Amino acid sequence: MKKYLAEMFGTMVLVLMGCGVAVSLNCSSDCSTVANAATVIGTAFAFGLAVVAMAYTIGGVSGCHINPAITLGVLLSGRMSFKDAIMYIVFQCIGAFIGSALLFLLTNNVEGLVGTGANDLQAGVSPLGGLLAEIIFTCVFVLVVLGATSKTNGATNNFAGLAIGLSLVLVHLVCIRYTGTSVNPARSLAPAVFQGGTALSNLWIFIVGPFVGAIAAAGIWGIIGCSCKKAEK
Repeated sequence: MKKYLAEMFGTMVLVLMGCGVAVSLNCSSDCSTVANAATVIGTAFAFGLAVVAMAYTIGGVSGCHINPAITLGVLLSGRMSFKDAIMYIVFQCIGAFIGSALLFLLTNNVEGLVGTGANDLQAGVSPLGGLLAEIIFTCVFVLVVLGATSKTNGATNNFAGLAIGLSLVLVHLVCIRYTGTSVNPARSLAPAVFQGGTALSNLWIFIVGPFVGAIAAAGIWGIIGCSCKKAEK
């Protein structure tokens, strides 16, 4: 139960901090133009720093997935049981809803702040374009997680949290223009429910895309990881 609660708390912090910065910087409404470069960078670092902070806070308890896509990738890589994977995802979603509820409460009591930082297709991006972006960048992100936390990395495992957080910053910098960057179904689900509108109608993109990307990452790591182990022997 401690592992599940840790995942709930970690995901709550990720959503509250990451989406909170997106709302405060107005990146949640439209990050599709170069004029919004500062808000994109600020939002990207907010999500990355939240992951780094949680990695060194709850990493020793649960591994700090705080993302159903990562949990799926870890499950498919044979590093956790099916039961734990399901419970991780359930508690991650609960944490995301708590984080979104707190943000919703805050923004509704501050003039000029709107929404909960929900993901949505940006200007000129088709559903297929958004889906491809989420698949591709989730694959990259989950692959970094699987590699950075692999036992074959030896002492560099100590820096896994930093590597994962910085990779999330990088993913946000390139993907925000397309979808606002999800790569995390829990992070998209809760804010969309509170915000409604097109964020809710396009929610399927931010659930299907990250899960497909995670499956692809697990498949790629299954090849690369096996090669690493054979090379060591």
